[in-house]
Amino acid sequence: MKINPFHGLPNPREVWAWGMFDLANQSFTLLIITLLFSMYVSRVVVPPPVLDPAVAQAVQAIETGQATLAEATPAVRDAYGRVQEAQRRGKFTWSLIHGGSMFVVVVLSPFIGAWGDVRARRKFLLMATGIASGVLTCSLGLVGPGMVILAAALYIPANICYQVGENFLASFLPDVSTRRTIGRISALGWTMGYVGALLLLMIVFGVMLAMGLKDPETWRPFFVFAGVWFLMGIIPAGLYLRRDQQPVVRASDPWREAVVRVRTSLAGAGQFGELRRFLIAFLVYAFGVQTIIGFASIIARDFGFTDIDLVLFVGQITITAGVAALATSTFQDRVGAKSTVIIYLMVWVVSCLAMVGIAIIWPHGGPKWPLWVVGNGLGFALGGIGTSSRSMVGRLTPSHRTAEFFGLWGMVYKLAGGVGIVSFGLATRYLGEVWSLMLLTTFFVAGLLLVLRVGETAGVRQARRAERLHALAVARASSGTAAL
Repeated sequence: MKINPFHGLPNPREVWAWGMFDLANQSFTLLIITLLFSMYVSRVVVPPPVLDPAVAQAVQAIETGQATLAEATPAVRDAYGRVQEAQRRGKFTWSLIHGGSMFVVVVLSPFIGAWGDVRARRKFLLMATGIASGVLTCSLGLVGPGMVILAAALYIPANICYQVGENFLASFLPDVSTRRTIGRISALGWTMGYVGALLLLMIVFGVMLAMGLKDPETWRPFFVFAGVWFLMGIIPAGLYLRRDQQPVVRASDPWREAVVRVRTSLAGAGQFGELRRFLIAFLVYAFGVQTIIGFASIIARDFGFTDIDLVLFVGQITITAGVAALATSTFQDRVGAKSTVIIYLMVWVVSCLAMVGIAIIWPHGGPKWPLWVVGNGLGFALGGIGTSSRSMVGRLTPSHRTAEFFGLWGMVYKLAGGVGIVSFGLATRYLGEVWSLMLLTTFFVAGLLLVLRVGETAGVRQARRAERLHALAVARASSGTAAL
């Protein structure tokens, strides 16, 4: 039995190098966005109120479910209210910083991507954005309590570089795969990312216990570590990924040519009705996916998890996500990409409804085991929805326009990050936890209903028809050239 995941591939070293970039940038996705820096901003950069030690201990007991608000003294209730208000401000601040950076990515990434195509500089831009993001991630260790401006000034460009780099990384998928292997290699890259996430969690958890770095105030060294991990992990991509093969377009104004390509790409997607329908559905349910990525640890903290619990909770999500990504590669080619997306969206809906129920039953803290159970659903859905969505785009895209439409898919995903995270932050700030979780559920329900309207078979036929027309046009052009 072959246990080598790269067995049978014609270019295993290149696929490994491509997947290593996914493994490397998990330090930003996991440690910065999902787990540590998001919590650091919401609880340290936006400082909590100063409380008497005894009152602070009583408030913490309420937050962790060891005591109830009804049993507390008036002074403790007042302090609890002030702490909750500070935490809401912190969450809203994080949503503005992270969500705002995603809106910038939406505006910049299609033009930067098109410029990279025009100048055949995709690999250069992939490595440049990776290096810049890694260096800026290290610099997040300079951010201290109350330094909201510095946090935004460093995080926003770091996230922009990371997100733009992800687009370039996705654009290499058609280069390192074929139409027959695109689903397998897509899932393989996703799985390598979760392997990296699990390794990072094991290291962070061990250091937290060994060196006593359990409180968010002590997490600055982890930000530096995340940047170094990122920088070291992208070295194989720099060594082994092939440079762009297409000739450089000698345009007099490359940026103008990039604008033309973006306009053509947006118009071209309209010719593929099923792909357009899927991208609309993907935008809606990606609101929820991006929210979970950006708020997972903060949501868990609201349910009374301690900081060590948060690491273990994210570890659980990571393991189940990795299992889902690996499992998806074994069955999605048989059942179809659309059916796979529907399965995972149903898991999303059930998991989010369960969180709403927990928040209603235990509004001021309660047992932790229900969220541990729900965490398995969140991880399973997170690991499967990404690779199945990417495969769906691949099936509905003609082979001669893969880089173009994968760039459009990436732009939609970044837009979802901006809209979803900011709207969730607003709902949390002004409506409360239950309504924000109901909004999260609505994203997935609406996305599921929209996916049901997508015709996968019809979309594949549209893509194949476009390929045949393109091949015919190329043949005619070649015949005309030969005749001359």
